[in-house]
Amino acid sequence: MTETPDMATQPQQPPAAQGPAIRVISQYIKDLSFENPGASVQEQPNIELGIDVGATPREGAENTFEVTLKLQARAGTKETALFLLEMDYAGQFQVQGFPEADLEPILLIECPRILFPFARRIIADISSEGGFPPLRIDPVDFAALYASHRQRAAEAAAQQEAAKQQGATPQT
Repeated sequence: MTETPDMATQPQQPPAAQGPAIRVISQYIKDLSFENPGASVQEQPNIELGIDVGATPREGAENTFEVTLKLQARAGTKETALFLLEMDYAGQFQVQGFPEADLEPILLIECPRILFPFARRIIADISSEGGFPPLRIDPVDFAALYASHRQRAAEAAAQQEAAKQQGATPQT
C-alpha cells in the first residue's frame, strides 16, 4: 500500500512573486454620522457632496496602507437641512512590486476606485433608511481628483517659494 502525504500537515509554501499586485486585506466603516433634523422642506432640496481621499502606512506591516474615503453629503435648502451624512470608509491594502514613484497614484487613485462602490451603496442605504430617496452618488474620477490635488499642492509650493524669495531680497 502506498502512503500519500497528508496535504494538511505539509508546510505551505508562499506563492512565488508574480509581479506588481494590490491586495485588499480588509475594508470597513471607520466613522459614520447621519443627522436627520426632520424638517419638512417644500422646495426642491440641493445636495452638496464632498469627497476626500487619504492614505497612511500601517505601522509594523510592510507595504500595507490604510486608504480612507471621506464622504460628506448635505441635503436641504440654504436655511434648512434635511439630512447631513458623513462617512469615513477605509480599506487596508497591501501594495507590492510597484516602483516607489507609482505608489502615491496607486494609493490615491486605484485603491479609492476599489472602495468607492461599497461606500456608495452604504450612502444610498443610509439615506434610504433615514426616510429619504436613496442618494445615488455619481461615479468619481479619482485620477482627476488626484491631478487637481497635485496641482493645488504645486501652486501652494510655488507661492511659498515666491514668498521666501521676496522675504530674502534686501529692502532699500
